[in-house]
Amino acid sequence: MPLAPLLHRAAALIGQADALIVAAGAGMGVDSGLPDFRGNEGFWRAYPALARARMEFAGIASPQAFRATPGLAWGFYGHRLALYRATVPHAGFALLRRWGEGMAHGYGVFTSNVDGQFQAAGFDPLRVDECHGSIHHLQCLAPCGGDIWPADAFAPEVDADACLLRNAAPRCPRCGGLARPNILMFGDGGWNEGREAAQAARLQAWLATLRRPVLLELGAGSAIPSVRHFSDMVVRRHGGRLIRVNPRESAVVDARDVGLPMDALAGLAAIGALLDAAS
Repeated sequence: MPLAPLLHRAAALIGQADALIVAAGAGMGVDSGLPDFRGNEGFWRAYPALARARMEFAGIASPQAFRATPGLAWGFYGHRLALYRATVPHAGFALLRRWGEGMAHGYGVFTSNVDGQFQAAGFDPLRVDECHGSIHHLQCLAPCGGDIWPADAFAPEVDADACLLRNAAPRCPRCGGLARPNILMFGDGGWNEGREAAQAARLQAWLATLRRPVLLELGAGSAIPSVRHFSDMVVRRHGGRLIRVNPRESAVVDARDVGLPMDALAGLAAIGALLDAAS
């Protein structure tokens, strides 16, 4: 089907909704200039030192990497932390926030991204569920307890060519052991999910109050289907319609829903132009 009728249908769904549910995957951050880790090619392009070592994403993004090679693990995550802090969210975030704030029941966000871009774009942190955790928070590697604390005091200095941390890694304030990001990694039996569990409980309580929501899914594929599973659950349990924006995997099952084969920012901008023209 041509894009024009799909975009008009998407704009109509947003225009009639009383709440906006945003479900965002990795594709949401790519338009802000963040690296795409889908497949070794993109990952190794961003981290050539790991390419030379033939280390895959799942190998460095694991608690075992922090135990075996803490300087390398924190080189990788420290570089990402600095990158995410410096990245300006793209214009699509502002559109989502404006649409959601204009609806009777506001908005809620579910994201598999750990970059904190929604909070950086001014979204209410109490309305965001980061299902894989956040790089902007830390926990004990051991772990020695249930503490989770902000990473604000940690300013990583990274040798990008070697992907090695040059300054001291953060330590656990309780036991003095090595700290790690409060992120769900591969093979991770030690992730402290307390912060995310509280986020999820708030989001679920809000979802239960909705009657006519629209779910806007952005840049979420099937390879790591956390966001896709959330979208399916919301439509099944809470009703509302789905708008899926994905350049490669935009298909929807229900004919009442909309699949847009577009990048996140391009899709949001096109929908926004139609909504502005109608207002």
